[in-house]
Amino acid sequence: MEESSGRKIGVAVDFSECSKKALNWAIDNVVRDGDHLILITVAHDMHYEEGEMQLWETVGSPLIPLSEFSEAAVMKKYAVKPDAETLDIANTAARKKSITVVMKIYWGDPREKICEAVEHIPLSSLVIGNRGLGGLKRMIMGSVSNHVVNNVACPVTVVKAHH
Repeated sequence: MEESSGRKIGVAVDFSECSKKALNWAIDNVVRDGDHLILITVAHDMHYEEGEMQLWETVGSPLIPLSEFSEAAVMKKYAVKPDAETLDIANTAARKKSITVVMKIYWGDPREKICEAVEHIPLSSLVIGNRGLGGLKRMIMGSVSNHVVNNVACPVTVVKAHH
């Protein structure tokens, strides 16, 4: 990523309706020509099939170009399955705007890993969906978006899912 002019806009994606809404919102309202749109996804299970996976567990995957994360075979290696709609949103954005779309995969607790991504990449801003868990569930599980908002240095936009 040589050109320093482009901002690095992160969107946390878990391929839920809520994260697709956040992705669309980011593309419509935040991303502009020259930006890097970085889809950050946190996978739950780590499979130690290859040696490099142990390295990735701490630093995350390399930045994966859109052309590669659109291929099921490539994503199988990372044990991540992007859905067709998310891929379509990303491909359409890449065609319509002059932006670079990449994906970065982490393994572990989404709250910690999204915060690490903001620091390591580093991001200019982050867009994250909010599942709108009920009060009790949020108290027990802790809201990912809430944790991220309180723990990262860059601006964070939380896109609420209206039911």
